Amino acid sequence: MESPLRRVARTATPSTAKARSLVSLRYVATESAPSPVRCHHHPPSECPHDYAKPSAFLRSWKSPPPTTDPAEAQKKLALLRREYEKQVKQRRWQYTYEMELQRQERLRKDEARRKAARVANEERKAAKAAAAEVAAVERKVFKKDFRKTLLKERAEKLESWRSKVELQEKKRGDKAELLHSQSSMWIDDNELDKRITVRPSLTLHNPPAMNVLSLLPTAFNVFHTDFIIHSFVTI
Repeated sequence: MESPLRRVARTATPSTAKARSLVSLRYVATESAPSPVRCHHHPPSECPHDYAKPSAFLRSWKSPPPTTDPAEAQKKLALLRREYEKQVKQRRWQYTYEMELQRQERLRKDEARRKAARVANEERKAAKAAAAEVAAVERKVFKKDFRKTLLKERAEKLESWRSKVELQEKKRGDKAELLHSQSSMWIDDNELDKRITVRPSLTLHNPPAMNVLSLLPTAFNVFHTDFIIHSFVTI
């Protein structure tokens, strides 16, 4: 019957077969490690990542051949794990550092792009404001010239209207003065008949007026005669 002390020692110390299986498993895992993945869909200028060289521990037990001592195998495995963790930690730190650099570069480019857009927007607004000011000045000058032209045309029309009114008043005054100067003349009966019959418009357009005039006495004053004739003509 196996003693408890021997059972504890047997469970604590790994067997030779178990140690060999661990070494072979580690050898297979390190031997079949895939190569670093390259970014084939991007050109080299857009793939700034620098891949490290393979680890020196890969296939390190090929020369000399793997040992058959479990303690030595455990020692090598622990050393390999410790070195592997150290390298993984270093790679992670390097990856984080590179990602931070890329993030800072993206932020810098975004800030530069936003700054360029802001400057372009400010320049466009300044140009638009300057164009608006120029248009406002031109519009003001145009309104001023248009107002001057309009006032000038109004003054010319007013002057023309006044001249026409003065001319009409003058003609009316001359006609009234002529009528007033002729009203004091005494006309004989023969002359009166000539003056009455000399106007064909009375006979053509207003025959009743001639009938009325034929009934009037021939000894009327010329003032009354001209007044009557003028009244019938205006009718």
